[in-house]
Formats: sequence, C-alpha cells, structure tokens
Amino acid sequence: MATNTKTVNDTETVLRAENLNVYYGKFLALQNIWLDIPKNQVTAFIGPSGCGKSTLLRCYNRLNDLIESFRAEGKILFYDKNLYASDIDPVEVRRRIGMVFQRPNPFPKSIHDNITFGAKINGYKGDLDELVESSLKKAALWDEVKDKLKQSGSSLSGGQQQRLCIARAIAVQPEIILMDEPCSALDPISTLRVEELIHELKEQYTIVIVTHNMQQAARVSDKTAFFNVRTSEKGTRSGYMVEYDSTELIFNNPQQEETRDYVSGKFG
Repeated sequence: MATNTKTVNDTETVLRAENLNVYYGKFLALQNIWLDIPKNQVTAFIGPSGCGKSTLLRCYNRLNDLIESFRAEGKILFYDKNLYASDIDPVEVRRRIGMVFQRPNPFPKSIHDNITFGAKINGYKGDLDELVESSLKKAALWDEVKDKLKQSGSSLSGGQQQRLCIARAIAVQPEIILMDEPCSALDPISTLRVEELIHELKEQYTIVIVTHNMQQAARVSDKTAFFNVRTSEKGTRSGYMVEYDSTELIFNNPQQEETRDYVSGKFG
C-alpha cells in the first residue's frame, strides 16, 4: 500500500486520522497522517525512536493536550465525531478510549480500589464488587489476586501490575484500549501472558499498540503501520507514516523499500 494512503478495511472503522499534523510549538513532530483503525482488531505501530508512534497514540485520547506546546491540525474521527472539535469533552474521550502505559503504574491503593477508582469518578451505579471481579477476570488476573484484594496494587509482580492496569482501564468500560509499549518493562513470561491477553481482549475491544519489538507486532497484531523519520534541509526531524497494511503483508511482502529495510533489520 502506498505511502499515507487510507487502508481499505473489511470491518468497521472506529478511529480515523485525516491529514493529521502534530506540532510541539513550531516543531512538526508528525506530518500528513491518514490512517483508519478497524474495530475489534489489534493495530500495531512500529518504527524507530522519534518517528511519532507514541505521539499519535496519545492523540487518540487527547493526552497530548496536557503538553502546553502541543497543537494538532487535521482531524481524528471517533466514528463520525471529530475528537478535536470544540464541543468535545477530553475527559469523556479518555473514558471511552483508555490507555495502558509503558511501565505499570498502579495507584497507591488496594487492588480493589485501583479497579473502582475510575468507575467511582465516572458515577458508576452498579455493584462495585462485581465490577472488580469481572474486570480482573477480563485481565486474566482474578484467580491470582481474588484472596488479596485489600493488598496494595504495588505488592504484585511487574507482570501482574501491568494486568492490573489493564483491568483498571477495562473497568471504566472503554471501547478502545491504547497500549504504549506495554511489555517493555516485563520479563519474557509476563510478556507472553500480556500478549495472550491482548488476543483475548480484541473480542470486546479495539486495541492499538506501540511496540519497538517487531516480533511482538507480528505475533499480536492484525494490522501494522510503519513510521519513519524524515530530516528536512534545516536538519529538523519529523515523523511520517510509510506504509499501513495487514501485518502479514507488512512483514512478508511490504510494498515500500523503507519498510523492507526496517523489518529486515537494516536499520532501526
């Protein structure tokens, strides 16, 4: 698929970037992004450091708004709603589009309170104990922690903490889960468990994952977008999307020479 062309999906598109340019002050960090994210699939962003993968991910739930110099041009559509329209509440965006970060970051609270914290803030009216159990089960953590829900979330192992953070994201009932290198701080066994969990979660959620691990992208994703960095005549570096297609084609038969060089290990 040619550079920056929109993908043709066989499923419903849930997120769409249209001619997106991202600035930090005068610095153009990400340029001319056209990208469709299909519903109930896993989409991976790969590419070298500094190419804008995490910047784009944070655009989807407006976390970049917390950076004073951030500015976006173009559109990001969540179904038919422009997430950057003046009447859109960023807090509601973050409820419907959750985020799991690179390093596990459980709140300094009990396992139970980690799960219920966001639900309480959002006015959840159901049974909180049932919410805790269902969220932990979806994150494949219930059997490991059901007898120690009053213990601190930070008492868990690194892999368990990351699954707790996934459960916490699930508890506010999002439609999309964004994952920014969710396994980079984990051991191989914990990484495998999180990857297995990602496969299970896409039955109910749309997942977008940033990863530097190309083998991981090949294992967990249905679609892959490859990003690279372009250096201007003035020496400034901007990220852009080179190619976006099914993961199988990106890794086995990419259309762009840059993509072939990257997935074959010639750079990155």
